Amino acid sequence: MTTRTSSIFFLLILFIGSASLRAQDTLRISFEEFLAIALENSGQMKVVDTKVDLAENRSQMAKDQRFLPSLTFRSEHAVVPGVTSPNNFPEEQIYLDGDAYNDWDKIGLYTRLRLQGVQPVFTWGAINKAIDAAEIGVKATQKEYEATHAEIELRLYDLYHSYIFALEIERLLVDAEDKVRQIENALNKQLEDDPSEVDESDVFKFKVFKAQFGIQKEEVTQSLVFVRETWNYALRNEAGTVYEPTVRFLDPIETEIQGIGYYQNSATVNRAELEGLELGKHALKTYISSLKAQNLPGLYLGFTTTFASTPIRPRQPNPFISTPENTFNTAVGFTIRQNLNFFQAKTSLARSKLEVNRLDYLKDAMQDGIMLEVNEAYRNAALAEVKVEKTDEALLIAKEWLRMEQLDYDLGFGEPKDLVDAVKQELELRLTEKQHIFEFNSAMAKLNKSAGLPLTTSTEK
Repeated sequence: MTTRTSSIFFLLILFIGSASLRAQDTLRISFEEFLAIALENSGQMKVVDTKVDLAENRSQMAKDQRFLPSLTFRSEHAVVPGVTSPNNFPEEQIYLDGDAYNDWDKIGLYTRLRLQGVQPVFTWGAINKAIDAAEIGVKATQKEYEATHAEIELRLYDLYHSYIFALEIERLLVDAEDKVRQIENALNKQLEDDPSEVDESDVFKFKVFKAQFGIQKEEVTQSLVFVRETWNYALRNEAGTVYEPTVRFLDPIETEIQGIGYYQNSATVNRAELEGLELGKHALKTYISSLKAQNLPGLYLGFTTTFASTPIRPRQPNPFISTPENTFNTAVGFTIRQNLNFFQAKTSLARSKLEVNRLDYLKDAMQDGIMLEVNEAYRNAALAEVKVEKTDEALLIAKEWLRMEQLDYDLGFGEPKDLVDAVKQELELRLTEKQHIFEFNSAMAKLNKSAGLPLTTSTEK
């Protein structure tokens, strides 16, 4: 192999290796960054975002009714014959010749342009009220957007902290695996030195514990795989980047649970769903006012302009003679419009009033559901807080027990069974503690969401 070929081969290997490293870069992102990317990729958020755009479009259409809501332009073109007067009347008097006829030996182009428009002058405020109703409708749709945002943010919060929880459990099992290996080595050594001092039941119990430990380890491994795949889907990760949370340790959020009345009052004031329904009802009432105004006589200004040209045909200057082929005229005037479909208008108003009543009942039903949601979330959060406190107390006792059993065993006074029980209890409590912390943080996020509050304070440590 020549020197040049060797250099190219080395550079190729270096390039492939660096590309592989880039494809497997690990990027740690905060919850805020994770939330922003996931929300941008969320199809559900795109749906409600489009609803907001549609509402804004309807509002703009209502505003467009203020100026020239009806403006049309039309052009007409045709091939027409000329006119011949056998009695040789002059062109400006050809209409007097009773023998005049269409001369198809002379062909010309006929063109007519027509512009028509209508401008509202006085409509009893119908247009302005329709605009107000559309603008309020935009605000109601934005509240729907906020409610969907809060729902998805809660799910993403749990997903983000599920990764942290899985990493914590993985570290706990790695540490426990070392302790299990130490106990196993001690048991094997004792079996080699003096088998009579070892109770066979202790050996079997240890083997059972070791098998159960292996199950837990596999569960954590599969949980990590699931969380990473879910992260990749939520982030639409196509570049091969390995994303991880910046928070590495799962600690209970620093917060104090307020009285249940605080969350109930907050939900009544801050829940976007209730605000959206109230805005929707306000928009509907404003629209009803617009409908009532539309049923009253309205004053409009109308205009029309017509221009027609057919060079092959003469224009007749007599004002009593119509010559549509060659003309230019403009007309401006006022008109009064009155809707005479009184029965239909009455039925339409009645339907709109029924819709207002439906929104009132819907708000009451939604408020009942929200209060139940707050009460349940409060109960779960309060219980989760107690679980965290009591598990922490139990874990401190288990650690003291484990230190004592480890010391006795090292000095030759302890029993393997007692050490295995202490290790098992301490491991179970450590796992339970992290589980309860995760549940407490999630329960507080659900409680805050149910009350219309931000999920938590900053999650960065």
